[in-house]
Amino acid sequence: MEIIKIVITGGPCAGKSTAMDWIKRELSHMGYKSLFVPETASELIGGGVAPWTCGSNLEYQKCQVRLQLEKEEVFEQAAKTMAGDRILIVCDRGMLDNKTYMNDKEFGEVLEYLGKDEAELRNMYDAVFHLVTAAKGAEEFYTTSNNSARTESVEKAAALDDRLLSCWRGHPCLRVIDNSSDFEGKMRRLIAEITSFLRKTADHSDHNLPCGG
Repeated sequence: MEIIKIVITGGPCAGKSTAMDWIKRELSHMGYKSLFVPETASELIGGGVAPWTCGSNLEYQKCQVRLQLEKEEVFEQAAKTMAGDRILIVCDRGMLDNKTYMNDKEFGEVLEYLGKDEAELRNMYDAVFHLVTAAKGAEEFYTTSNNSARTESVEKAAALDDRLLSCWRGHPCLRVIDNSSDFEGKMRRLIAEITSFLRKTADHSDHNLPCGG
């Protein structure tokens, strides 16, 4: 059985939710069964657990990383029991996205809490696909109305996008999908990058090989 785990990340209003629908539809044609790990922050904030309701941002982040890690482990456990020889686990944001919302001291304490280092969190995933926020290059389409957990202005969304991307620098297979085309073109470029990666990994037993051009 081949189980591959990828991250779909990016700034606010980047198209992640739509991307999940595209991945489910398009990847089934390649023989992959796709499993989707929901974004943890939206779940917690929507349920009343947030940085501003917990005792501190650090205490909130500990809750978030614990739940996120456990969810991913559950999905991997379940995947191993499923029929089929190609399973793709798609994470709506990965563990290192959380670094964006902490200062260095907080992040260090979270790593200690998890008993892991930054490289371990980065290498949990076979590939990372960063969708650039609409606030960078498609400002007229930027909105906060479709996500109750999203409150950023265009300027803050662009800055957040930069910080999120910087957290994943160093991953051997990091792909950035910008707004150089219309939205459908953006989704098609994402699918092309994912399928290209999957074809390469199908030829190698080492999923962490650099996925060059």
